[in-house]
Amino acid sequence: MSRALLAVCVALVAAVGEPLSVPPHEEVARMARFVVSKCDWASMATISTHDPVKGQPFSNAFSISDGPVGNGTGTPYMYLTHMEISVQDLQASLSVSLAQTSYCRNHGFDPQSPLCAHIILSGSVMEVNGSEASLAKAALFSRHPEMIDWPTDHNWFFAKMNITQVWVLDYFGGVKTVTPEDYYRATPYRKHGSDSQ
Repeated sequence: MSRALLAVCVALVAAVGEPLSVPPHEEVARMARFVVSKCDWASMATISTHDPVKGQPFSNAFSISDGPVGNGTGTPYMYLTHMEISVQDLQASLSVSLAQTSYCRNHGFDPQSPLCAHIILSGSVMEVNGSEASLAKAALFSRHPEMIDWPTDHNWFFAKMNITQVWVLDYFGGVKTVTPEDYYRATPYRKHGSDSQ
């Protein structure tokens, strides 16, 4: 086994074994960034423009990444093809949840419980080019290496969620909203010895 592969395996085992330390529920923007950074896939909902479900809600699962593990930007990137029907309805919402991690299971939280934090991002899905496409590629392929070998005749392209609204459900008392500005200003992880967001 090569040293690089061995190092990746050791890092993955260490990451899986570490308990997940979530931000306090009072730090709403930070919680939103944290959950997005921890999730590898999202449910994307659109209003369909295609028969026979035209005008109806339509949801599908998509692999996402906001950056390499531990170095997220907050922007969910996707690797898409126009062959996918959801991609043709570009106004969307993305839903992610800590149910994807071991956190909720380890704490006995049902995925529907508000204690199993979930985030809904609304906005539009847009193709990215140039240096941002390079960033998206690095973000996605670092978490989803299988994508590298997907069929080239599908004309894959990199896209991002252009966030216009953030909803956070991470505690009792209902959903909280975060502006995109506050969302991007927050940092998902505290630096050791730091009291700042």
